[in-house]
Amino acid sequence: MRLRAALLATALTTTPVMAAMATTITGPYVDIGGGYDLTQTQHMHSYDGQAITENEKLAGVSNLPPAAQNFVKQNLQQEMSPAAHARERMHHGDGWTGFASFGWGFGNGLRAEVEGAYNWSETTRYTTTSYHGGGGKTDGADRSYGGFVNVLYDIDLKRLFGIDVPVTPFIGVGAGYLWQTVNDATPIANSNIIVRHNGTNGSFAYQGIIGAAYDIPGVPGLQMTTEYRMIGQVESFNTGNLGQTAFNGSNTPVTDHDSIRYDQRFNHQFIVGVRYAFNNAPPPPPPAPVIVPPAPVAARTYLIFFDWDGAALTQRARAIVAQAAQASSHVQTTRLEVNGYTDNSAAHPGPRGEKYNLGLSLHRAESVKAELIRDGVAASAIDIHGYGEAHPLVPTGPDTREPQNRRVEIILH
Repeated sequence: MRLRAALLATALTTTPVMAAMATTITGPYVDIGGGYDLTQTQHMHSYDGQAITENEKLAGVSNLPPAAQNFVKQNLQQEMSPAAHARERMHHGDGWTGFASFGWGFGNGLRAEVEGAYNWSETTRYTTTSYHGGGGKTDGADRSYGGFVNVLYDIDLKRLFGIDVPVTPFIGVGAGYLWQTVNDATPIANSNIIVRHNGTNGSFAYQGIIGAAYDIPGVPGLQMTTEYRMIGQVESFNTGNLGQTAFNGSNTPVTDHDSIRYDQRFNHQFIVGVRYAFNNAPPPPPPAPVIVPPAPVAARTYLIFFDWDGAALTQRARAIVAQAAQASSHVQTTRLEVNGYTDNSAAHPGPRGEKYNLGLSLHRAESVKAELIRDGVAASAIDIHGYGEAHPLVPTGPDTREPQNRRVEIILH
């Protein structure tokens, strides 16, 4: 029940809560954390040292070569009565864990680190086949400490899945060595016997890690971490001098000092920590807003047409000039360009006619300028030009009267 509750709590704390870019670690970092430790019930095997010694003497072990001695001793232990070899269990209660690590991030999600760890767990009950009472409530503690070398991988959610959040899930494995220290006492039910365990020994250990790191806003490189770890120690590691001694009510030893062997051990841990990466530069400032200049207003052109060989404005022409004058006051206009033109017909063809048409086109432009001024446009804002027969609106043959080429163009700039 405690394991399920702790797993649920860890799952809830790994839910993203805000949006920002997650940190990818490149270079050195440090990580510290602590949390809840749940040690599974551990199986043990105890051997009565006195009984083993007496059986070894009966078998004449000391007279055999070393290899034969080891073989006989192993068989003696397996064939001994339950009084000499007992199966036992140690039940654990709540505990806590703490760790500190120093590592290196390779910039591609991979990290490697060296970790030191310490675990403490309450021992709550001891059961055994050695005594008729079967065991009893235990008062004591179990500690383990040592180190690991871990390899981890940070999952870049944005790069892999397009999810831009300030959370980086990670997974990892580790291998190392842990020492286990036991110190407890158990009054055996329905008897005056108290069984005490105390001693230290170690073995190879391994762990699996799954968790998530959360970027802390405003502090580049600083992250909060939540994770679940499962730590295991190899099966049947012998605690050597770990003692199991029984006492009666007057504190007098009942049995000899026993040898204890522990089966595989599992710790489930739920940890909250803080990590700091040293090489994380502050995020670049947001790009300056791009100011897009307003698109230039397309020049507006007004056309006024004239009779052949004339420069007078008709009523229709005056109305168009008034529209141009009004438009110049409502749009961003810096100047008005007034260009006069003629067709290529003339009373006297040739250079004389071209010169005459050039003057006529300028006269037409002056007529339009005068009308613009009457409509409220400043004279200084008006530029006039006469182009004669040049730039016809409708291409024609020589000496052709074309009404659309007899014109003035008003262009607003």
